Amino acid sequence: MRVLVVGATGGSGRAAVEALTSRGHEVTAFARRAGAAYAERAGIRAVDGDATVPEDVDRAVRGQDAVVVTLGISEHPLRVRLRGSRGTPMDVRSRGTAAVAAAMRAHGVPRLVVQSSYGVGTTREWLPLSSRLVFALLLRPQIADHERQERVVRDSGLDWTIVQPVYLTDGDDPAATSPDGDVAGMRVSRRAVGGVLADLVATGGDGRCLAVSGAAVPSTGPGLPTVGSARAS
Repeated sequence: MRVLVVGATGGSGRAAVEALTSRGHEVTAFARRAGAAYAERAGIRAVDGDATVPEDVDRAVRGQDAVVVTLGISEHPLRVRLRGSRGTPMDVRSRGTAAVAAAMRAHGVPRLVVQSSYGVGTTREWLPLSSRLVFALLLRPQIADHERQERVVRDSGLDWTIVQPVYLTDGDDPAATSPDGDVAGMRVSRRAVGGVLADLVATGGDGRCLAVSGAAVPSTGPGLPTVGSARAS
């Protein structure tokens, strides 16, 4: 399949590109500096562009079979909360995803996989009090944009899946997925999430939301002390 990764230079975006190429897909990496990031990578088409500019997105979406969105703000969340983001719009997730969905409808691209965050939307009620405080005090603007992003996806009319990982790490731990909001560990590696995103491209969606967590310590139920990823890079 021809698959576009939007936000391809962030941690999750890079992991998705790696997983997709390893599965034999034709990958287009889209980001503001995609050309520099993938200059040495044969077999990956790099497209420079801004996800909040519809014309840039339209150009990248044309001719694809599926799109993976991994947009986010890579700066430390405390700095972003206190001083704002230096180079990325605070609404990059919702604006970028809206541009992607519009371009997909225009060009007849059916399959959309979007990385959001655990604790947003359907999994909000599963957060413990301590994590809700973090979301409210530190991450409120970013979580609000995640909420808007998920509404865009649900209203898109596309064949979509939303992926909600817990805290992201650079480790190698495997991933567990659940359509019911269950989590099996407090952290999950970006590499594992990239694999989940790549697998969902091929399996097709049914308008579902998947919680993604580390598979090491199975646990379920409301009140579990887990939180969503602070950054969906």
